[in-house]
Amino acid sequence: MKMTFYGQFVAGEDQEAIKPLIRRNQAFGVGAVLDYSVEEDLSAEKAERQELDSCTSAAEKEMGGAEQREKQYRAHPGFGDRRGGVISARTYFYADEAKCDQHMETFLRCIDASSGSSEDGFSAIKLTALGRPQFLLQFSEVLVKWRRFFHQMAAEQGQAGRAALEMRLEAEKLREALANLGIATKAETQRWFTGENLGISGTVDLLDWNSLIDSRTKLSKLLLVPNMKTGQLEPLLSRFTEEEDLQMKRMLQRMDVLAKVSGAPMNIPHMSLTPQRATETGVRLMVDAEQSYFQPAISRLTLEMQRRFNRDRAIIFNTYQCYLKEAYDNVTVDMELSRREGWHFGTKLVRGAYMEQERERAAQIGYEDPINPTYEKTNEMYHRCLDYILEEIKHSRKANVMVASHNEDTVKFTLRRMMELGIHPSEKKVYFGQLLGMCDQITFPLGQAGFPVYKYVPYGPVQEVLPYLSRRAQENRGFMKRANRERDLLWREVKRRLRAGTFFSSSH
Repeated sequence: MKMTFYGQFVAGEDQEAIKPLIRRNQAFGVGAVLDYSVEEDLSAEKAERQELDSCTSAAEKEMGGAEQREKQYRAHPGFGDRRGGVISARTYFYADEAKCDQHMETFLRCIDASSGSSEDGFSAIKLTALGRPQFLLQFSEVLVKWRRFFHQMAAEQGQAGRAALEMRLEAEKLREALANLGIATKAETQRWFTGENLGISGTVDLLDWNSLIDSRTKLSKLLLVPNMKTGQLEPLLSRFTEEEDLQMKRMLQRMDVLAKVSGAPMNIPHMSLTPQRATETGVRLMVDAEQSYFQPAISRLTLEMQRRFNRDRAIIFNTYQCYLKEAYDNVTVDMELSRREGWHFGTKLVRGAYMEQERERAAQIGYEDPINPTYEKTNEMYHRCLDYILEEIKHSRKANVMVASHNEDTVKFTLRRMMELGIHPSEKKVYFGQLLGMCDQITFPLGQAGFPVYKYVPYGPVQEVLPYLSRRAQENRGFMKRANRERDLLWREVKRRLRAGTFFSSSH
């Protein structure tokens, strides 16, 4: 395996074994995003069982009622094993709190490896590894319902079809609507608006709305949602057990530890690190995107980390999946928040790794497919989101983007737009990223031309990385086309060197 498949796609077994490859890549101007790719080798039945159990609350197990929740945001038999139809993403299943602590320690060691093996590196994490997925499902449903409530009120004010950031509710009409629905009296909303300095311009946009909701629903009341039929704020669950409340808080604490440690010297005890110390130097944290039913919560929790830790530079990077229909709205709304609050926007743009699974789940369970209808539409979305971020870099220099793509046209598009907008590679605002073992014909020329470019570097013991590697072996046709292109380019270079008599020349 080490001489073939493992050797092609995995850097080594541990943080010492990966150093030669990382140093070799650095010599060509290529950095590393380290990803400890060990997965538990669960049977499909056990994965399904663990997922269904960890996505269902104690109250729902005891009294039922899960069917009252939105289809997309609850666990379904047949879709518990989230590895199905997924090619290049690790998958974590919740076992218990001790396992989540082990995952956090693994991520801490990965940050340590990144700081010890390269300068200016990244470390990748997944939030499903850090806590019970029940909370990600529930929080996602809450966020989506509140946003939908805003869009519904915007439609009633004649603004249906507008981009999310262009919708502006008339403050007076909003207060009347909230009073008519019985959610709050006009006197209460007046106090809310005054306390949050909202509606001063006479209108309320989506970010104002989000801050208003934040102030009304603190952690203990996080899962309140508006019921449009009754006009009441209702808990998504009838009750939380004390253990569930602790589990949710522990998930947030684990994220906090990782955010504080990223970039900090590792000989300092993890728990005593301060945010100020953590942002001095070193590793940046890249939060991977996951399934669409977890993603609203993952993005929101990552955003909260960015608000705290990205004050001076981009330490925390969120990931946006451009195969989602709502990708542009998500990017523009989050970017606008960073503008208003003055922190550095860090993002990785990907097309997405869960398309087949997402489509099948939506079709079988019966909700709208969240994925763009065609590959061409996804390309358009990717370039639209990317262009918006590049324009922001030009104007403020407070945004950072990793173009994580194997698509040569996307890389060329980025290079052209950087030149047109006057963004120099030495500013290190635009990064490029490809998976280890793939598309070297893109990565290494970029590195040697002085562009910040990174390999996504999986590592871990052979036996424990096999579940991840086995799915890599089932990559889609697009990978095979890229592999054919790389083979053709290599064969062309071999023939060129043979003709020129420079086959063993080190200068090529």
